[in-house]
Amino acid sequence: MSGLRERKKERTRRAISEAAIGLFLEHGFDRVSVADVAAAAEVSKPTLFSYFPSKEELVVHRFADHQEQSADVVRGRGPDESALDALRRDFLDGLARRDPVTGLNDHPQVLAFTALVHGTPSLAARVSAYVARAEQSLAGALREAPDLPAPRELTATLLAAQVTATQRVLALHNWRRIGEDGRTADDLHPEAAADAERAFDLLAHGYADAAEG
Repeated sequence: MSGLRERKKERTRRAISEAAIGLFLEHGFDRVSVADVAAAAEVSKPTLFSYFPSKEELVVHRFADHQEQSADVVRGRGPDESALDALRRDFLDGLARRDPVTGLNDHPQVLAFTALVHGTPSLAARVSAYVARAEQSLAGALREAPDLPAPRELTATLLAAQVTATQRVLALHNWRRIGEDGRTADDLHPEAAADAERAFDLLAHGYADAAEG
C-alpha cells in the first residue's frame, strides 16, 4: 500500500510541475500565479505547497535530479579510472545521449525551458543554489578519492569548483549555439565533444600545457 501511495504522490507532483511549466512557458513566469497553477493542475493551493514550497521550486526542482550526479560518478568509477577521467567520460556520455544538462539538446521545449530559467532572475538564483550544493557534494566525494593530491581538503574544494564551473560553461555554450545560431544538436555534437575534451584537458594539465599545445 505504501508503494502505491508513493506512486500516486509522484504522479500528482509531476502533474503539478508539468502544468506549472506549461503555463510559465506560455505566459511568462511573473504573469502566472500559484493559484493559476493550482487550478490548472486541479489541486488546492495547500496541496500544491505540500509538494513545492515556493513558486520557483515548481521549475527548478528538476535540477535536484542532477545535484548528486557528479559525486555519484566519482564514487562509482572503476579502480583504474581517475576522478577527473570519470567526470570527463560522464560529460561526454551526456553529450552523446543529448542530455539537456549538457546544453546539447535542440528539442523546442528544452530550449524554451532553459530560456525561461536563465531569463528569470529568481529562477536563475535558485538554480545557482542547486549548483552550489552539487559542488559541495562533489567536493565531498573527491575528499574520499585515494589518489587525491594533498592538501586533500583544499584540493577537493578547488577541483569541485573548477569542474562544476566547466560543466556549466560548456552547457551554456552549447545551448547558446543551438538557440542563437540555429545549429542542431546532431550537427554540433562533434564540436561540443571537442570543446569538452579541451576543457577537461585544461583541468588535467593546466594553462601552460594547453598554451604549448
